[in-house]
Amino acid sequence: MASIKDVAKLAGVAASTVSLVLNNKGYVSETTRQKVRKAMDELSYVPSDVARNLSMNRTNTIGVVIPSISHPFFGELVQALEIELFSRNYKVMLCTTMAKKNAEIEFIEMLKRKNMDGIIMGAHTMDTSIYNNLNRPVLAFDRYIGDDIPIVCSDHALGGLQAAQAMLKHNPKHVVQIIGAQNVATPAQTYHEVFQQELANHGVKVDNYEMEWNAFTMKQFDDAARHVFELYKDIDGIFTTDMPALRCLGLAASCGYSVPETLKIVSYDGTVVTETGAVPITTIRQQLDKLAELSAEAIVAMVNGTEMPDLTPVPTKLISRKTC
Repeated sequence: MASIKDVAKLAGVAASTVSLVLNNKGYVSETTRQKVRKAMDELSYVPSDVARNLSMNRTNTIGVVIPSISHPFFGELVQALEIELFSRNYKVMLCTTMAKKNAEIEFIEMLKRKNMDGIIMGAHTMDTSIYNNLNRPVLAFDRYIGDDIPIVCSDHALGGLQAAQAMLKHNPKHVVQIIGAQNVATPAQTYHEVFQQELANHGVKVDNYEMEWNAFTMKQFDDAARHVFELYKDIDGIFTTDMPALRCLGLAASCGYSVPETLKIVSYDGTVVTETGAVPITTIRQQLDKLAELSAEAIVAMVNGTEMPDLTPVPTKLISRKTC
């Protein structure tokens, strides 16, 4: 395989001149540029990404921090982010934090050492102080990390209102929300608040069943669904994210409920699991493609020091199906 020195020798120039041509830096006459390019073609020279990135103090890699890749929402998010970042000539380095001690801290240390150009942080970390004073590009995905860290998120107020309006069409009397741990600082808590307030405005009783922190396993979703049916015997509506909604749907019949006749279910997120079962679930869809596009655009702007895009929350969509 030809090296940069081989190209320089054939073109009759210094290796540093070849480097200037490759990185489009400094002044090189057009005649010399043509000589270098011709030599590269003759030698089938392929520039080293590692060497180029070192010279530019870049890795063209963005770290993505999430709780778990096995959860449908985060799996679909990472896929969408990888596509969007790849189209901008960046690769993804993934860090999952669930069941790993200090994984996130080690990831941040890599950012400090410039082993990556920036981080998109979407984990449910309790100690957000680890992101303080990094002085490196960090974008929060649906998380409150710090006043100086920008956030990309959905319009959760709209999502909560859409879910409430879908449920209210059926005149519910007692609805239960299965919610995430409330000690996690996230804009997503807004949709639960708006949903509850809107139903309360119409005289509907709403109870909240709070899951434990970092609950992302099927067993935890199954336990939550069972507990809800055990605790609230008179419910006629459930609002929660996709996975616990799926488990509630699966357990409803054995607990004496018929969906949608005696129990309405609305989920939040709208991942593929809501449409793949025998009974497709009515859902509030977060537009992950648009969220990923906005996240990629924002983190690349932060890395390059260019103008940030408008980070107005992305609207959600109500997808009406068979459960409500």
